[in-house]
Amino acid sequence: MPASTTDRTVTGQASARATTLGWRVWVPCLGMALCSWLAFVDRQVWAVLSPTILRDTGLTAREFADASSFFFLAYMIANPLWGSILDYVGLRIGMLLAVALWTGASMSHAWMSGFMGFALARAVLGLGEGATFPGGLRTAVESLPTNLRARGIATSFSGGTIGAIVTPLMVGPIAQNYGWQAAFFFTGGLGVAWLLLWTAIARPPFLPVVEHKPTKMSWPNPFERRVWALVASYALPALAPGPVLTILPLYLARGLGLSQAQVNQIFWIPPLAWGIGYFFWGWAADRFAANNRRPIGMFLLLTLCSFALGATTFTRSVGLTMFLMSWANFIGGGFQMVSLKVGSYAFPREQAAMMSGIASGSWALVNFVFLRMTGPWLNQGRWDDVFWLITACPAIGVALWWVLSRNQRD
Repeated sequence: MPASTTDRTVTGQASARATTLGWRVWVPCLGMALCSWLAFVDRQVWAVLSPTILRDTGLTAREFADASSFFFLAYMIANPLWGSILDYVGLRIGMLLAVALWTGASMSHAWMSGFMGFALARAVLGLGEGATFPGGLRTAVESLPTNLRARGIATSFSGGTIGAIVTPLMVGPIAQNYGWQAAFFFTGGLGVAWLLLWTAIARPPFLPVVEHKPTKMSWPNPFERRVWALVASYALPALAPGPVLTILPLYLARGLGLSQAQVNQIFWIPPLAWGIGYFFWGWAADRFAANNRRPIGMFLLLTLCSFALGATTFTRSVGLTMFLMSWANFIGGGFQMVSLKVGSYAFPREQAAMMSGIASGSWALVNFVFLRMTGPWLNQGRWDDVFWLITACPAIGVALWWVLSRNQRD
């Protein structure tokens, strides 16, 4: 839809703020980058230390996958919920509530010892972390002009990949020296630190005095074609980073015979590729799809590049395996950036967080279904089936998006 007079006025105001504040205009997005960093640290401790946790608690690989799936189930519900809440109450209050909730959930893992306890902790963690990406996207929309917005979204989201990079390097030594429970207490302290930081920066001059909020809380309309087009372009095509960062430590340990210490040394590589994908494809979306509501060429290119992951089990080389996993994450980040760029044209500014919540929530739902489906396969060592299923998802999602978005103008 063409930009309204209000949208053009808001864009002009954002450009004026960017000129006046200079580098400080990026402070809110950098704060949200730290938030997404924290979210992925809290999320990945469980996966990184899974070989040790399973050994100490007696959980099976299937129980690990099932408990992990509850994070994605709650995350699926929480993303559109927090999106609507953040659009309505604003970033400052909404993000303080969300991060406080998931910080408590992260620490609670230290007191769990069985499947039900871990499943509950993962669910509450997912419920809080559902605010991360809606908050990051809304922060970019509120603080930056349109010509910087995709890079602002990439900045807000990129902290997550950095968090996944540093988690094994940071919590591995803590777990080895003090036990895996101590790692979860450590992440709780990081959450308290972020809450203090956000209290200081989520205010003028960094964020506008008045955020552009709807007069009443809005909810996704499941009968709208644009909702399903967004879901199709994001949930399936961008799937890979979710299962890769969840099951890769188990594959390296059980499929390739690596120790926990060896896993800790190399597990940072795929999330680094994910972060690079955010910035590279965010730049590409700003550069080549700035005013294109249906960037079919970019989606097709990403789809072709995604097929490489299917070859993972053809090799026993750890180096080549890490390359293929990292490539899948790089392409997954690209699907996220292009999909959100396209989605920003289909939804009004006042529904920016809700739009991101729909996308991230649908992604979490696909991850939930995937883990529930493949949990028995992990026990049976059917790694080739797992990786080929991930590989098929982008082509299916892009095909659905192409059909659902055909009524939109190029």
